[in-house]
Amino acid sequence: MNHDYDLIVIGAGSGGIAAARRASALGARVLIAESGRVGGTCVMRGCVPKKLMVYAAEFADAFAAARGYGWQFEGTPRFDMAQWTATKSGEITRLEDIYRTLLDTSGVTLEEGHARIVAPHTVQVGAATHTAARILVATGSTPRRDTLPGIDQALTSDDMLALHEVPESLLIVGGGYIAMEFASIMTRLGSRVQVACRDTLPLRGFDHDLRTRVATALQAHGVTLHTGQPLERLDPGTDASGGCTLLRGDGSRITAAAVLNATGRRPQVQDLGLEQVGIPLTPHGAIAVDAWSRTTCDHVWAIGDVTHRVNLTPVAIAEGRAFADTEFGAQPRHVDHALVAMAVFTQPAVGTVGLTEEAAAARGPVDVYETDFRPMKEAFIHGSGRAYMKLLVDPPSSRVLGAHMVGTGAADIIQLVAVALSCGATKADFDRTIAVHPTIAEEFVLMREPTRTVGGSPDAG
Repeated sequence: MNHDYDLIVIGAGSGGIAAARRASALGARVLIAESGRVGGTCVMRGCVPKKLMVYAAEFADAFAAARGYGWQFEGTPRFDMAQWTATKSGEITRLEDIYRTLLDTSGVTLEEGHARIVAPHTVQVGAATHTAARILVATGSTPRRDTLPGIDQALTSDDMLALHEVPESLLIVGGGYIAMEFASIMTRLGSRVQVACRDTLPLRGFDHDLRTRVATALQAHGVTLHTGQPLERLDPGTDASGGCTLLRGDGSRITAAAVLNATGRRPQVQDLGLEQVGIPLTPHGAIAVDAWSRTTCDHVWAIGDVTHRVNLTPVAIAEGRAFADTEFGAQPRHVDHALVAMAVFTQPAVGTVGLTEEAAAARGPVDVYETDFRPMKEAFIHGSGRAYMKLLVDPPSSRVLGAHMVGTGAADIIQLVAVALSCGATKADFDRTIAVHPTIAEEFVLMREPTRTVGGSPDAG
């Protein structure tokens, strides 16, 4: 059958653009459809603008430390949220223009409008209808607004990145990485920040020692944590001052001028026409795919957050390129999701790759190497900031199963540690590596003796 295109991509975010450009470079005729801004969540309203806000917040700590290093200046620095937002908007527009240019120079046809599968091999974009041999869904995710009654009136992460004033007080509902990042950011920009979550510690799913240290660092900077209680509902303010009140399971109430809904994101699957080709959803509401990103429909694939596998931008990009190489480049490959490094851009930052201590111990005995210290930069000014590092080592093979860090530069450091782990590095490899001194990162190669061994026999029970 002759089709208008070899590939139609629904969604011009990081994953969709990567797949479209790679497929086009391999000779495919490609159309990409986007109903919003080109660049997707990460570039337009996610990772990129959030990191720019992290940079803004970091100056608060820098100003506080500067006098200890001999800098003299008058008065207290003041943050102008409106200026930051205007500058950010200009930068995002510049990046969007770059993505549009990349698609154009790659030979990919961009069609703007909502795309929907209306029949096998057929996608409707606005009023136009196109056919393709293959369809790739890369529509990402969106903030959830249904996690508890009243949460729909709260701000989302999208709204936080478009503020023109810093809220006097901010309640963050949720305990994941988005919640922790905005708690760290907003307290430094001048908000009185409270966080409420159901679990006893934030960052569920991360290594326990990282979770405790992030909680401690946030509290040391003035963030109030309300944990360990169910969240019942969010009520609007009853006076002219506005704001909202969160009711918790124990009857307690938390009130703030502004509330951020950081209770999670859901796959963006609404009105895609998946039912037209018999594609089911998982219990999480994601598109069900196999290791090759194939759906149950033989001509439809899906990548990125819409599949709810590992919801990170670089993973979506890798999945998109692997799809294109497999389908158009005669180079079959798929992405291994087992060893993906990630970061949480709190201050101090979190970097992690591989198994947590809890997961490693469940598989069998594991040696735990760790260090907790005050870095030189903090010690010089009698600061309280600390760094923590951990390696998890399989005793029989000496292979490093996981590496974790909380501290300045953790995100950048863990990226290179991830290279070592992906190559199967052993503790002996770390030990014979010469340290770069004086750095924080050198501590990863200076931990000589385990602090403990945890876990039992993998055959026990």
